[in-house]
Amino acid sequence: MNDMIAVRHLTKRFGPITAVDDVSFAVSRGEVLGFLGPNGAGKSTTMKMITGFLAPTSGTAVICGADIVDASIAAKRHIGYLPEGAPAYPDMTPAGFLDFIAHIRGFHGEQARQRIAVAVERTQLHSVLHQPIETLSKGFKRRVGLAQALLHEPDVLVLDEPTDGLDPNQKHEVRRLISALAAEKAIVISTHLLEEVDAICTRAIVIAGGRVLADGTPAELAARSRHHNAVRLALVRDGGDATTALMRLPGVVAVEPVEDVEGSALMIFPRAGGSIIAEVTDLVRTAGWSVAALRVERGRLDDVFRSITLGGKA
Repeated sequence: MNDMIAVRHLTKRFGPITAVDDVSFAVSRGEVLGFLGPNGAGKSTTMKMITGFLAPTSGTAVICGADIVDASIAAKRHIGYLPEGAPAYPDMTPAGFLDFIAHIRGFHGEQARQRIAVAVERTQLHSVLHQPIETLSKGFKRRVGLAQALLHEPDVLVLDEPTDGLDPNQKHEVRRLISALAAEKAIVISTHLLEEVDAICTRAIVIAGGRVLADGTPAELAARSRHHNAVRLALVRDGGDATTALMRLPGVVAVEPVEDVEGSALMIFPRAGGSIIAEVTDLVRTAGWSVAALRVERGRLDDVFRSITLGGKA
């Protein structure tokens, strides 16, 4: 796959503060990259540099072959950008705002009307098209911002917190839309929501302190979790010896009681992320335990996120 976004050693300093520190990555057509980090990590600053809204101190981004520093207008033609906060003219209606954006993008007459109609349909804005934007909910304002980003059918989408302020149903619709668009575009989603990465991203970068600390598929990152290949075992009755018996298994490093929405259980942790399900099920059969639930954990992104951003080890 060809790289549609190539970020090369981007750095941004504000006086003595380095907000983004030598960030490099590439995104190909068909990829949905989750740009993940805590508040203040440098996510939005990186997005602004990639899209040409903020000049880098050093480094650059190349968008579909056009350098965002040296050929800014050519690069921006390929980009649909949803900024943080989805800024728009508050006294305009969504219909007026999208018409304004269409004309800025060079569309007129029937072509502009068709582009607007498609963007409105995709973002489900029909019910608020003629209300002033300042009267809209945060969720609808977000959708207006997404509509303008999609209006010109860009090759690259850069979306800063695209589901911020949306209710669960609206989040589902926006994620479904992003997934539907993904095959023909390169998409970068800046977010602090781990559920967003799980739901729609094919790859994730973790950034903290302005530096890229991890880069991989959600499954690869989850595999770095302490819970990767752990086994959750709930017994109908525990005579008190289950933990001792489980700790004797060669592949088990720890057994801990857990209480969650599913009730009481034992979490059995493997050595070095190895598979222990066969050992555990053999013991269950041999011991004659009555099992209420048995499940292998795939790993938890929240574990990995905390460990990476706080400087620990997953």
